[in-house]
Amino acid sequence: MQTSVTDLGDAAQSRDVRDKSDATDRSDTVPGGTVDVVVIGGGAAGLNGALMLARSRRSVVVVDGGTPRNAPADGVHGLLALDGTPPAELYRRGRDEVRRYGGRVVAGTVVSAAPAPPQDGDLRFTVTLADGRRLVARRLLVATGVRDVLPDVPGLERHWGRGVVHCPYCHGWEVRDEPIGILAAGPASVHQTLLFRQLSRDVVLFTRGTVLDADTRERLDARSVRVVDLPVQEVVEDAGGGIAGVRLAGGEVVPRRVLAVATTLQARTDGLDGLRLPMEDAFGGTGRRYSSGMAGTTDVPGVWVAGNVTEPFAQVGASAAAGALAGAHINAALATADTDAALAALAGRARTA
Repeated sequence: MQTSVTDLGDAAQSRDVRDKSDATDRSDTVPGGTVDVVVIGGGAAGLNGALMLARSRRSVVVVDGGTPRNAPADGVHGLLALDGTPPAELYRRGRDEVRRYGGRVVAGTVVSAAPAPPQDGDLRFTVTLADGRRLVARRLLVATGVRDVLPDVPGLERHWGRGVVHCPYCHGWEVRDEPIGILAAGPASVHQTLLFRQLSRDVVLFTRGTVLDADTRERLDARSVRVVDLPVQEVVEDAGGGIAGVRLAGGEVVPRRVLAVATTLQARTDGLDGLRLPMEDAFGGTGRRYSSGMAGTTDVPGVWVAGNVTEPFAQVGASAAAGALAGAHINAALATADTDAALAALAGRARTA
């Protein structure tokens, strides 16, 4: 089945300038020489990782493309003490905090990142931006996030991030008690249906070819979830531009105000092929992600990953926590490298003497 790739940041910019990320409020200069860490991605994971590093007096540069996944959302939810904060405001505060401790935030798009020849026995990486600027770093943190791939249903994409949602924890409270339709994208949509049923008594599951066994249908019926097996033709709008319902094959329109869909999640890997980071399937075949170990370590020495790029279902709070953990781990690795270098220098001076 054909799909349409929706980058939430790009979609937001095309709909409403107020949804734009603030990444271009100002851009710091690219430093000369080698920095301790370049963070690729200026969302929750990247900024929190940079914050941990900057507070440890590491030279750190965040490269931010300015198109966060949650740009269309009115507010970030499930984040203690910051629930409801608009995403652009959250990231603006984060950039200010990183800068407060000496970190830099550079607006730009990475077109290549790759290992470089080691210097003084330590790792090096080069990162090149679309405008030709280059950065050299001892370590990298990749926090580029994911793109959502929507089912190819006419009229669906234009409502993404408003009347079309995907996460009951991110958007559920805001659509409570509304007539909700679930557009199935596979077996995982049954679980999604039961989660949204907690939020509304009026839930319809459009199977869209997903085969449901008798036990599953019985469970859905027990929760008063209507199952519709007829093919979906299009999303129908009301006079105000919102969702009015779903048109089925044959012409019937099932009234709905909100549609939920499990998207396919694809890690943002543009410009990162040179790192040769291993990838794997995400949970339930819902997409692809970078493989990672403890604290975001990867099989590529000197490169860490954090946030949705490796944990596609993580909310903002979990992504920020992962970035902080990765940042602390990177700082510890650099401390070991610094000590090794100091010991080598000491031994060299002793031999000379």
